[in-house]
Amino acid sequence: MDRRFITPLIVACALFMESVDSTVIATSLEAIARDLRQDPLALKLAITSYLVAQAVFIPASAWIADRFGARNVFRLAIGVFITGSIMCGMSDTLSGFVVARVLQGLGGAMMMPVGRLIVLRSIPRAEMIKAFAYLAIPAMIGPVIGPPLGGFITTYLHWRWIFWINVPIGILGIVMVSLYIPDVREENPGRLDVVGFLLAGVALSCLIFGFTVTGGHFLALWQILGLLGAGFGALGLYLLHSRRTENPLLDLTLLRIRNFSYAVISSMLFRISVGAVPFLLPLLLQVGFGMSAAQSGMITFASAGGSMFIKAAAPAILRRYGFKLVLMLCGAGSGLLLAVNGLYTIETPHWVIFSVLFLSGFFRSLQFTSLNGLAFADVPTAQMSKATSLVSVLQQFATAAGVAIGAGVVELTLFARGGDHLRAEDFSWSFFTVAALTVSSSFVFITMPRDAGAEVSAGVSKTEVGSQRKGASG
Repeated sequence: MDRRFITPLIVACALFMESVDSTVIATSLEAIARDLRQDPLALKLAITSYLVAQAVFIPASAWIADRFGARNVFRLAIGVFITGSIMCGMSDTLSGFVVARVLQGLGGAMMMPVGRLIVLRSIPRAEMIKAFAYLAIPAMIGPVIGPPLGGFITTYLHWRWIFWINVPIGILGIVMVSLYIPDVREENPGRLDVVGFLLAGVALSCLIFGFTVTGGHFLALWQILGLLGAGFGALGLYLLHSRRTENPLLDLTLLRIRNFSYAVISSMLFRISVGAVPFLLPLLLQVGFGMSAAQSGMITFASAGGSMFIKAAAPAILRRYGFKLVLMLCGAGSGLLLAVNGLYTIETPHWVIFSVLFLSGFFRSLQFTSLNGLAFADVPTAQMSKATSLVSVLQQFATAAGVAIGAGVVELTLFARGGDHLRAEDFSWSFFTVAALTVSSSFVFITMPRDAGAEVSAGVSKTEVGSQRKGASG
Protein backbone atom coordinates (compact mmCIF):
# COMPACT_ATOMS: atom_id res chain seq x y z
CA MET A 1 0.00 0.00 0.00
CA ASP A 2 1.07 3.58 -0.73
CA ARG A 3 2.55 4.89 2.55
CA ARG A 4 0.65 8.16 2.04
CA PHE A 5 -2.58 6.35 2.80
CA ILE A 6 -1.41 4.49 5.90
CA THR A 7 -2.41 7.54 7.99
CA PRO A 8 -6.05 7.75 6.80
CA LEU A 9 -6.36 3.96 7.03
CA ILE A 10 -5.24 3.95 10.68
CA VAL A 11 -7.58 6.83 11.46
CA ALA A 12 -10.40 4.99 9.67
CA CYS A 13 -9.80 1.85 11.75
CA ALA A 14 -10.03 3.85 14.99
CA LEU A 15 -13.22 5.56 13.81
CA PHE A 16 -14.57 2.16 12.77
CA MET A 17 -14.14 0.91 16.35
CA GLU A 18 -16.04 3.93 17.64
CA SER A 19 -18.73 3.65 14.97
CA VAL A 20 -19.41 -0.03 15.63
CA ASP A 21 -19.49 0.54 19.39
CA SER A 22 -22.04 3.35 19.08
CA THR A 23 -24.42 1.13 17.08
CA VAL A 24 -23.81 -2.26 18.67
CA ILE A 25 -25.21 -1.30 22.08
CA ALA A 26 -28.79 -0.71 20.86
CA THR A 27 -29.35 -4.41 20.15
CA SER A 28 -28.14 -5.33 23.64
CA LEU A 29 -30.19 -2.87 25.71
CA GLU A 30 -32.72 -5.45 26.92
CA ALA A 31 -29.99 -7.84 28.12
CA ILE A 32 -28.01 -5.05 29.78
CA ALA A 33 -31.12 -3.79 31.56
CA ARG A 34 -31.91 -7.29 32.81
CA ASP A 35 -28.40 -7.75 34.24
CA LEU A 36 -28.40 -4.32 35.85
CA ARG A 37 -31.90 -4.97 37.23
CA GLN A 38 -33.36 -1.96 35.47
CA ASP A 39 -36.33 -1.21 33.24
CA PRO A 40 -35.12 -1.28 29.59
CA LEU A 41 -36.26 2.32 29.13
CA ALA A 42 -33.80 3.36 31.86
CA LEU A 43 -30.97 2.55 29.45
CA LYS A 44 -31.80 5.74 27.59
CA LEU A 45 -29.43 7.35 30.10
CA ALA A 46 -26.56 5.22 28.78
CA ILE A 47 -27.16 6.42 25.22
CA THR A 48 -27.82 10.09 25.92
CA SER A 49 -24.85 10.36 28.31
CA TYR A 50 -22.56 9.15 25.51
CA LEU A 51 -24.02 11.63 23.02
CA VAL A 52 -23.92 14.55 25.46
CA ALA A 53 -20.25 13.85 26.29
CA GLN A 54 -19.48 14.03 22.59
CA ALA A 55 -21.50 17.21 22.08
CA VAL A 56 -19.72 18.93 24.99
CA PHE A 57 -16.14 18.03 24.06
CA ILE A 58 -16.18 18.00 20.23
CA PRO A 59 -15.88 21.83 19.90
CA ALA A 60 -12.74 21.92 22.07
CA SER A 61 -11.04 18.90 20.50
CA ALA A 62 -9.47 20.71 17.53
CA TRP A 63 -7.94 23.36 19.82
CA ILE A 64 -6.62 20.64 22.16
CA ALA A 65 -5.04 18.86 19.19
CA ASP A 66 -3.38 22.08 18.02
CA ARG A 67 -2.15 22.85 21.52
CA PHE A 68 -0.79 19.44 22.49
CA GLY A 69 -0.22 17.74 19.13
CA ALA A 70 -2.70 15.71 17.10
CA ARG A 71 -0.82 12.43 17.52
CA ASN A 72 -0.69 12.75 21.31
CA VAL A 73 -4.36 13.67 21.55
CA PHE A 74 -5.50 10.95 19.14
CA ARG A 75 -3.49 8.36 21.06
CA LEU A 76 -4.96 9.63 24.34
CA ALA A 77 -8.47 9.54 22.84
CA ILE A 78 -8.12 5.84 22.01
CA GLY A 79 -6.82 5.18 25.52
CA VAL A 80 -9.75 7.01 27.12
CA PHE A 81 -12.19 5.16 24.87
CA ILE A 82 -10.88 1.68 25.75
CA THR A 83 -10.76 2.64 29.46
CA GLY A 84 -14.43 3.56 29.22
CA SER A 85 -15.08 0.28 27.39
CA ILE A 86 -13.46 -1.73 30.19
CA MET A 87 -15.55 0.13 32.76
CA CYS A 88 -18.73 -0.54 30.74
CA GLY A 89 -17.95 -4.25 30.68
CA MET A 90 -17.38 -4.31 34.44
CA SER A 91 -20.40 -2.21 35.44
CA ASP A 92 -22.94 -3.73 37.81
CA THR A 93 -25.12 -0.64 38.33
CA LEU A 94 -26.85 1.80 36.02
CA SER A 95 -24.97 4.76 37.49
CA GLY A 96 -21.61 3.04 36.95
CA PHE A 97 -22.58 2.15 33.40
CA VAL A 98 -23.61 5.73 32.65
CA VAL A 99 -20.31 7.10 34.01
CA ALA A 100 -18.42 4.62 31.85
CA ARG A 101 -20.41 5.68 28.78
CA VAL A 102 -19.56 9.32 29.50
CA LEU A 103 -15.88 8.37 29.47
CA GLN A 104 -16.38 6.52 26.19
CA GLY A 105 -18.11 9.57 24.76
CA LEU A 106 -15.19 11.77 25.80
CA GLY A 107 -12.78 9.49 23.95
CA GLY A 108 -15.03 9.39 20.90
CA ALA A 109 -15.41 13.18 20.95
CA MET A 110 -11.65 13.56 20.57
CA MET A 111 -11.22 10.68 18.13
CA MET A 112 -13.58 11.81 15.37
CA PRO A 113 -12.57 15.45 14.71
CA VAL A 114 -8.89 14.98 15.59
CA GLY A 115 -8.65 11.99 13.25
CA ARG A 116 -10.07 14.03 10.38
CA LEU A 117 -7.78 16.92 11.28
CA ILE A 118 -4.75 14.64 11.04
CA VAL A 119 -5.79 13.53 7.56
CA LEU A 120 -6.50 17.09 6.39
CA ARG A 121 -3.07 18.28 7.48
CA SER A 122 -0.97 15.30 6.40
CA ILE A 123 -2.38 14.48 2.95
CA PRO A 124 -1.79 16.62 -0.19
CA ARG A 125 -4.93 18.33 -1.49
CA ALA A 126 -4.68 16.40 -4.75
CA GLU A 127 -5.10 13.14 -2.80
CA MET A 128 -7.79 14.41 -0.43
CA ILE A 129 -10.79 12.69 -2.06
CA LYS A 130 -9.03 9.32 -2.04
CA ALA A 131 -8.02 9.81 1.59
CA PHE A 132 -11.54 10.70 2.62
CA ALA A 133 -12.77 7.55 0.91
CA TYR A 134 -10.96 5.63 3.66
CA LEU A 135 -12.68 7.73 6.32
CA ALA A 136 -16.08 7.01 4.75
CA ILE A 137 -15.61 3.28 5.43
CA PRO A 138 -16.46 3.32 9.16
CA ALA A 139 -19.51 5.52 8.60
CA MET A 140 -20.85 3.14 5.96
CA ILE A 141 -19.88 -0.29 7.29
CA GLY A 142 -20.03 0.31 11.06
CA PRO A 143 -23.84 0.67 11.26
CA VAL A 144 -24.25 -2.43 9.06
CA ILE A 145 -22.04 -4.64 11.21
CA GLY A 146 -23.02 -3.18 14.59
CA PRO A 147 -26.57 -4.55 15.14
CA PRO A 148 -25.91 -8.15 13.95
CA LEU A 149 -22.60 -8.24 15.84
CA GLY A 150 -24.20 -6.93 19.02
CA GLY A 151 -27.06 -9.40 18.69
CA PHE A 152 -24.70 -12.35 18.12
CA ILE A 153 -22.45 -11.48 21.06
CA THR A 154 -25.40 -10.86 23.39
CA THR A 155 -27.21 -14.07 22.42
CA TYR A 156 -24.31 -16.51 22.23
CA LEU A 157 -21.64 -14.95 24.49
CA HIS A 158 -22.45 -12.10 26.87
CA TRP A 159 -23.20 -8.40 26.35
CA ARG A 160 -20.05 -7.44 28.30
CA TRP A 161 -17.88 -8.76 25.45
CA ILE A 162 -19.30 -5.98 23.27
CA PHE A 163 -17.08 -3.60 25.22
CA TRP A 164 -14.15 -5.86 26.06
CA ILE A 165 -13.35 -6.59 22.39
CA ASN A 166 -12.44 -2.91 22.05
CA VAL A 167 -9.38 -3.43 24.28
CA PRO A 168 -7.07 -5.40 21.91
CA ILE A 169 -8.23 -3.31 18.94
CA GLY A 170 -7.53 -0.11 20.86
CA ILE A 171 -4.09 -1.24 22.03
CA LEU A 172 -3.14 -2.12 18.46
CA GLY A 173 -4.43 1.29 17.40
CA ILE A 174 -2.26 3.09 19.95
CA VAL A 175 0.81 1.21 18.67
CA MET A 176 0.02 2.02 15.03
CA VAL A 177 -0.62 5.69 15.84
CA SER A 178 2.73 5.90 17.64
CA LEU A 179 4.54 4.39 14.67
CA TYR A 180 2.88 6.00 11.68
CA ILE A 181 0.78 9.07 12.58
CA PRO A 182 2.56 12.43 12.13
CA ASP A 183 2.47 14.86 15.06
CA VAL A 184 0.73 17.70 13.21
CA ARG A 185 -0.18 20.81 15.15
CA GLU A 186 -0.90 24.52 14.69
CA GLU A 187 1.94 26.81 15.69
CA ASN A 188 -0.36 29.47 17.14
CA PRO A 189 -3.64 27.82 18.18
CA GLY A 190 -4.87 30.96 19.91
CA ARG A 191 -6.91 30.92 23.10
CA LEU A 192 -9.69 28.50 23.93
CA ASP A 193 -13.00 30.11 24.77
CA VAL A 194 -13.06 28.61 28.27
CA VAL A 195 -16.12 30.56 29.42
CA GLY A 196 -18.03 29.51 26.30
CA PHE A 197 -16.90 25.91 26.75
CA LEU A 198 -18.18 25.82 30.35
CA LEU A 199 -21.49 27.55 29.57
CA ALA A 200 -22.20 25.39 26.51
CA GLY A 201 -21.26 22.26 28.44
CA VAL A 202 -23.59 23.07 31.33
CA ALA A 203 -26.43 24.01 28.96
CA LEU A 204 -26.17 20.84 26.85
CA SER A 205 -25.69 18.50 29.81
CA CYS A 206 -28.47 19.92 31.98
CA LEU A 207 -31.03 20.20 29.18
CA ILE A 208 -30.54 16.72 27.76
CA PHE A 209 -30.16 15.02 31.13
CA GLY A 210 -33.18 16.93 32.46
CA PHE A 211 -35.40 15.89 29.55
CA THR A 212 -34.07 12.32 29.68
CA VAL A 213 -34.94 11.71 33.34
CA THR A 214 -38.39 13.30 33.03
CA GLY A 215 -41.02 10.65 33.70
CA GLY A 216 -38.51 7.97 34.63
CA HIS A 217 -38.71 8.31 38.43
CA PHE A 218 -34.95 8.88 38.64
CA LEU A 219 -35.19 12.30 40.26
CA ALA A 220 -37.78 14.34 42.14
CA LEU A 221 -39.76 16.92 40.17
CA TRP A 222 -37.92 19.84 41.79
CA GLN A 223 -34.59 18.32 40.81
CA ILE A 224 -35.70 17.91 37.20
CA LEU A 225 -36.98 21.48 37.08
CA GLY A 226 -33.69 22.62 38.60
CA LEU A 227 -31.71 20.85 35.89
CA LEU A 228 -33.85 22.32 33.11
CA GLY A 229 -33.68 25.78 34.68
CA ALA A 230 -29.90 25.59 34.94
CA GLY A 231 -29.71 24.40 31.33
CA PHE A 232 -31.84 27.21 29.94
CA GLY A 233 -30.03 29.72 32.15
CA ALA A 234 -26.62 28.58 30.92
CA LEU A 235 -27.90 28.69 27.34
CA GLY A 236 -29.05 32.28 27.79
CA LEU A 237 -25.72 33.27 29.29
CA TYR A 238 -23.90 31.61 26.40
CA LEU A 239 -25.96 33.59 23.87
CA LEU A 240 -24.94 36.82 25.62
CA HIS A 241 -21.34 35.67 25.87
CA SER A 242 -21.07 34.69 22.20
CA ARG A 243 -22.19 38.16 21.11
CA ARG A 244 -19.46 39.83 23.15
CA THR A 245 -16.62 37.42 22.33
CA GLU A 246 -14.45 37.83 19.27
CA ASN A 247 -13.87 34.09 18.80
CA PRO A 248 -16.72 32.16 20.50
CA LEU A 249 -16.54 28.39 20.86
CA LEU A 250 -19.78 27.97 18.89
CA ASP A 251 -20.31 30.77 16.39
CA LEU A 252 -24.08 31.23 16.20
CA THR A 253 -23.75 34.07 13.68
CA LEU A 254 -23.32 31.31 11.08
CA LEU A 255 -27.08 30.82 11.29
CA ARG A 256 -27.42 34.08 9.39
CA ILE A 257 -26.22 32.19 6.30
CA ARG A 258 -29.49 31.26 4.60
CA ASN A 259 -28.76 27.75 3.31
CA PHE A 260 -26.80 26.86 6.43
CA SER A 261 -29.76 27.89 8.59
CA TYR A 262 -32.24 25.90 6.48
CA ALA A 263 -30.07 22.78 6.69
CA VAL A 264 -29.35 23.04 10.42
CA ILE A 265 -32.99 23.54 11.48
CA SER A 266 -34.26 20.73 9.26
CA SER A 267 -31.40 18.44 10.24
CA MET A 268 -32.18 18.81 13.94
CA LEU A 269 -35.83 17.85 13.40
CA PHE A 270 -34.87 15.00 11.11
CA ARG A 271 -32.09 13.71 13.36
CA ILE A 272 -34.49 13.13 16.24
CA SER A 273 -35.42 9.90 14.47
CA VAL A 274 -31.74 8.90 14.33
CA GLY A 275 -31.68 8.87 18.11
CA ALA A 276 -35.16 7.48 18.74
CA VAL A 277 -35.50 4.61 16.26
CA PRO A 278 -32.28 2.66 17.05
CA PHE A 279 -33.31 2.87 20.71
CA LEU A 280 -36.99 2.00 20.29
CA LEU A 281 -36.96 -0.63 17.55
CA PRO A 282 -34.72 -3.27 19.22
CA LEU A 283 -36.80 -2.93 22.40
CA LEU A 284 -40.03 -3.37 20.43
CA LEU A 285 -38.68 -6.48 18.71
CA GLN A 286 -37.18 -8.02 21.85
CA VAL A 287 -39.47 -6.90 24.69
CA GLY A 288 -42.66 -6.56 22.64
CA PHE A 289 -42.31 -9.44 20.18
CA GLY A 290 -40.03 -11.77 22.16
CA MET A 291 -37.18 -11.91 19.62
CA SER A 292 -33.64 -12.75 20.68
CA ALA A 293 -30.94 -10.10 20.38
CA ALA A 294 -29.48 -11.99 17.40
CA GLN A 295 -32.84 -12.03 15.57
CA SER A 296 -33.36 -8.35 16.30
CA GLY A 297 -29.87 -7.43 15.04
CA MET A 298 -30.37 -9.30 11.78
CA ILE A 299 -33.44 -7.15 11.09
CA THR A 300 -32.42 -3.71 12.34
CA PHE A 301 -29.24 -3.54 10.27
CA ALA A 302 -31.43 -3.23 7.16
CA SER A 303 -31.60 0.56 7.41
CA ALA A 304 -27.80 0.79 7.18
CA GLY A 305 -27.92 -1.44 4.10
CA GLY A 306 -30.37 0.96 2.49
CA SER A 307 -28.08 3.85 3.34
CA MET A 308 -25.14 2.21 1.55
CA PHE A 309 -27.28 1.37 -1.47
CA ILE A 310 -28.04 5.01 -2.29
CA LYS A 311 -24.64 6.55 -1.51
CA ALA A 312 -23.22 6.41 -5.03
CA ALA A 313 -26.40 7.71 -6.69
CA ALA A 314 -26.94 10.71 -4.37
CA PRO A 315 -24.87 13.28 -6.37
CA ALA A 316 -26.66 12.40 -9.63
CA ILE A 317 -30.08 12.67 -7.94
CA LEU A 318 -29.21 16.10 -6.55
CA ARG A 319 -27.96 17.26 -9.96
CA ARG A 320 -31.18 16.15 -11.59
CA TYR A 321 -33.78 17.37 -9.07
CA GLY A 322 -32.03 19.96 -6.87
CA PHE A 323 -31.88 20.31 -3.11
CA LYS A 324 -35.39 21.64 -2.43
CA LEU A 325 -37.38 18.85 -4.06
CA VAL A 326 -35.11 16.08 -2.77
CA LEU A 327 -35.13 17.38 0.81
CA MET A 328 -38.90 17.84 0.95
CA LEU A 329 -39.68 14.42 -0.55
CA CYS A 330 -37.10 12.57 1.56
CA GLY A 331 -38.28 14.24 4.77
CA ALA A 332 -41.90 13.32 4.09
CA GLY A 333 -41.06 9.82 2.85
CA SER A 334 -38.86 9.07 5.85
CA GLY A 335 -41.56 10.22 8.25
CA LEU A 336 -44.25 8.07 6.66
CA LEU A 337 -42.01 5.01 6.75
CA LEU A 338 -41.20 5.67 10.39
CA ALA A 339 -44.90 5.77 11.19
CA VAL A 340 -45.24 2.25 9.77
CA ASN A 341 -43.07 1.01 12.67
CA GLY A 342 -45.91 1.92 15.01
CA LEU A 343 -48.28 -0.43 13.15
CA TYR A 344 -46.29 -3.65 13.59
CA THR A 345 -47.78 -6.57 15.50
CA ILE A 346 -46.25 -9.87 16.53
CA GLU A 347 -47.78 -11.39 13.38
CA THR A 348 -46.05 -8.91 11.04
CA PRO A 349 -43.70 -10.87 8.72
CA HIS A 350 -40.04 -10.18 9.35
CA TRP A 351 -39.45 -9.49 5.67
CA VAL A 352 -41.96 -6.62 5.85
CA ILE A 353 -40.10 -5.00 8.76
CA PHE A 354 -36.78 -5.54 6.97
CA SER A 355 -38.09 -3.98 3.74
CA VAL A 356 -39.50 -0.91 5.49
CA LEU A 357 -36.21 -0.39 7.31
CA PHE A 358 -34.25 -0.77 4.08
CA LEU A 359 -36.39 1.89 2.37
CA SER A 360 -36.07 4.12 5.45
CA GLY A 361 -32.29 3.88 5.24
CA PHE A 362 -32.46 4.74 1.54
CA PHE A 363 -34.39 7.98 2.20
CA ARG A 364 -32.40 8.83 5.33
CA SER A 365 -29.02 8.56 3.62
CA LEU A 366 -30.15 10.68 0.67
CA GLN A 367 -31.55 13.26 3.11
CA PHE A 368 -28.31 13.48 5.10
CA THR A 369 -26.16 13.73 1.97
CA SER A 370 -28.39 16.56 0.74
CA LEU A 371 -28.43 18.36 4.09
CA ASN A 372 -24.64 18.18 4.40
CA GLY A 373 -24.15 19.53 0.90
CA LEU A 374 -26.63 22.36 1.43
CA ALA A 375 -25.27 23.30 4.87
CA PHE A 376 -21.78 24.05 3.59
CA ALA A 377 -22.77 25.41 0.18
CA ASP A 378 -22.40 29.09 1.14
CA VAL A 379 -20.08 28.89 4.16
CA PRO A 380 -16.81 30.80 3.53
CA THR A 381 -13.68 28.67 3.69
CA ALA A 382 -12.36 30.64 6.66
CA GLN A 383 -15.47 29.73 8.67
CA MET A 384 -15.69 26.07 7.61
CA SER A 385 -14.09 24.77 10.82
CA LYS A 386 -16.52 26.73 13.03
CA ALA A 387 -19.46 25.61 10.89
CA THR A 388 -18.40 21.97 11.21
CA SER A 389 -18.15 22.25 15.00
CA LEU A 390 -21.56 23.91 15.31
CA VAL A 391 -23.22 21.30 13.09
CA SER A 392 -21.58 18.44 15.01
CA VAL A 393 -22.76 19.75 18.38
CA LEU A 394 -26.32 20.38 17.21
CA GLN A 395 -26.49 16.95 15.58
CA GLN A 396 -25.41 15.20 18.78
CA PHE A 397 -27.88 17.30 20.77
CA ALA A 398 -30.76 16.42 18.42
CA THR A 399 -29.86 12.71 18.44
CA ALA A 400 -29.81 12.67 22.25
CA ALA A 401 -33.12 14.56 22.27
CA GLY A 402 -34.55 11.86 20.01
CA VAL A 403 -33.73 9.17 22.57
CA ALA A 404 -35.31 11.26 25.35
CA ILE A 405 -38.45 12.01 23.31
CA GLY A 406 -38.89 8.42 22.12
CA ALA A 407 -38.49 6.94 25.59
CA GLY A 408 -40.61 9.69 27.16
CA VAL A 409 -43.62 9.00 24.94
CA VAL A 410 -43.36 5.25 25.69
CA GLU A 411 -43.31 6.03 29.42
CA LEU A 412 -46.36 8.29 29.07
CA THR A 413 -48.22 5.57 27.17
CA LEU A 414 -47.31 2.99 29.80
CA PHE A 415 -48.48 5.34 32.57
CA ALA A 416 -51.75 6.14 30.74
CA ARG A 417 -52.77 2.49 30.55
CA GLY A 418 -51.64 1.86 34.15
CA GLY A 419 -49.24 -0.92 33.18
CA ASP A 420 -46.13 -2.17 34.97
CA HIS A 421 -44.47 -3.98 32.07
CA LEU A 422 -43.81 -2.93 28.51
CA ARG A 423 -45.98 -4.34 25.75
CA ALA A 424 -45.70 -3.95 21.98
CA GLU A 425 -48.57 -1.44 21.79
CA ASP A 426 -46.73 0.91 24.17
CA PHE A 427 -44.32 1.81 21.38
CA SER A 428 -46.84 2.88 18.73
CA TRP A 429 -47.39 6.49 19.79
CA SER A 430 -43.67 7.00 20.20
CA PHE A 431 -43.06 6.03 16.58
CA PHE A 432 -45.96 8.23 15.45
CA THR A 433 -44.55 11.21 17.38
CA VAL A 434 -41.06 10.80 15.95
CA ALA A 435 -42.56 10.34 12.48
CA ALA A 436 -44.50 13.62 12.79
CA LEU A 437 -41.31 15.50 13.76
CA THR A 438 -39.49 13.92 10.81
CA VAL A 439 -42.21 14.99 8.37
CA SER A 440 -42.10 18.51 9.83
CA SER A 441 -38.45 18.76 8.78
CA SER A 442 -39.57 18.94 5.14
CA PHE A 443 -41.75 22.01 5.77
CA VAL A 444 -38.62 24.03 6.61
CA PHE A 445 -37.84 24.18 2.90
CA ILE A 446 -41.19 25.55 1.69
CA THR A 447 -39.82 29.11 1.54
CA MET A 448 -36.40 28.08 0.24
CA PRO A 449 -35.67 29.17 -3.36
CA ARG A 450 -35.96 26.35 -5.88
CA ASP A 451 -32.36 26.83 -7.05
CA ALA A 452 -30.79 26.98 -3.56
CA GLY A 453 -27.40 25.26 -3.49
CA ALA A 454 -27.40 24.80 -7.27
CA GLU A 455 -23.67 25.54 -7.51
CA VAL A 456 -23.01 22.60 -5.16
CA SER A 457 -25.50 20.11 -6.62
CA ALA A 458 -24.09 20.84 -10.05
CA GLY A 459 -20.59 19.78 -8.95
CA VAL A 460 -20.18 16.17 -7.92
CA SER A 461 -16.83 16.67 -6.23
CA LYS A 462 -18.11 19.45 -3.97
CA THR A 463 -21.11 17.43 -2.93
CA GLU A 464 -18.96 14.39 -2.23
CA VAL A 465 -16.54 16.39 -0.15
CA GLY A 466 -19.42 17.85 1.86
CA SER A 467 -20.81 14.38 2.47
CA GLN A 468 -17.44 12.92 3.40
CA ARG A 469 -16.71 15.73 5.84
CA LYS A 470 -19.77 14.58 7.69
CA GLY A 471 -19.38 10.90 6.85
CA ALA A 472 -20.57 9.74 10.22
CA SER A 473 -23.85 11.52 9.75
CA GLY A 474 -25.41 8.93 7.55
